[in-house]
Amino acid sequence: MNPTDNTETGDVRTLQDRLWKAVTGRDEHRAADIVLTALEDGVDAETILLDLIAPVQVKVGAQWAANRLSVAQEHAATAITERVIAALAHHPAVRTPPALGRVTVACVDQEWHVLPARLLAEVLTLRGWQVDFLGAQVPTHHLITHLHHHGADAVALSSSLPTRLPTAHAAITACQAIGIPVLTGGAAFGPDGRYARLLGANAWAPDARAAARQLADGIPPPSLAAGRQQIDDLPHLADQEYTFVARSQGQLVRGVLARLEEQFPAMAAYTAPQRERTAEDIGHIVDFLAAALYTDDDDLFTTFIIWTAGILTARHVPARSLHPALNILAAELKDFPRSTRLLDQARFALDGAPLPAGTHPGVTA
Repeated sequence: MNPTDNTETGDVRTLQDRLWKAVTGRDEHRAADIVLTALEDGVDAETILLDLIAPVQVKVGAQWAANRLSVAQEHAATAITERVIAALAHHPAVRTPPALGRVTVACVDQEWHVLPARLLAEVLTLRGWQVDFLGAQVPTHHLITHLHHHGADAVALSSSLPTRLPTAHAAITACQAIGIPVLTGGAAFGPDGRYARLLGANAWAPDARAAARQLADGIPPPSLAAGRQQIDDLPHLADQEYTFVARSQGQLVRGVLARLEEQFPAMAAYTAPQRERTAEDIGHIVDFLAAALYTDDDDLFTTFIIWTAGILTARHVPARSLHPALNILAAELKDFPRSTRLLDQARFALDGAPLPAGTHPGVTA
């Protein structure tokens, strides 16, 4: 089935609607029946993965962002999706003997959003690659140990959250240091791959099909420049702002929380879970600020703040509630020019931007 054909596109959309109802209705058997019946009816496995399952999962994330699904509902739907993918992968009709090279597919350390990497691994397997799928949050030293033991023609690294970009950078340089090229993908690297280029990846792909094409065409080998370090790619890190903010995350969160309590006495009535959630929200702000300092990209932090405002609005929390935390954080970091610039840009955008709830590249429940 080619989904660009109008009739067949309609068929896929019908299947999407049915699969959506099954996964959000927590009906795993029904979801598996829909997928396996489509396979038996002649829909190829790659189309099922990328044009049926993947769009449904994107909708799950969007509906969570819009406050139409709870975190528990989102997690349940995702768990069903993962089991359905496994059922499809184990079906005898889709088994493809490996005839190409070996690719290691992994999520970077601390990255738990595994589904994009899993979809890529399945697509590459269908196309004849021998795939070592290492799953979620693979520490860099374990990844390198695996490569030393088993080898690979390329490593495909996935990350959905921009806060994982420093870790991704370490993994990229480590793989390249032993002569293995790195293909990157996932929302963390930006919709145009800007952060993949910034971090020196050998290639970037916007989706699984593009990644498979790049691997088939061949990825240029890395340069084995002696002593290359992460700061060589990012000379702005010499000002130590990223290092300070990243290492002081806990201290900054506690400081902002204490100042908020001083300014808003009503917070004294917060329950322990409310205080914990507030601290988590401040922690996310600091994490994204650190990632923006690492990349020296204003848009990264501003986009996160606007997305957060949309999430709050969908949950009937005024977006202006972000201002006190941003103002206090700006005061705490007043001696840091790049941090000040990033916070000023975000506050300016927050004052003037529309705040629709929706998905954000790199952030899900």
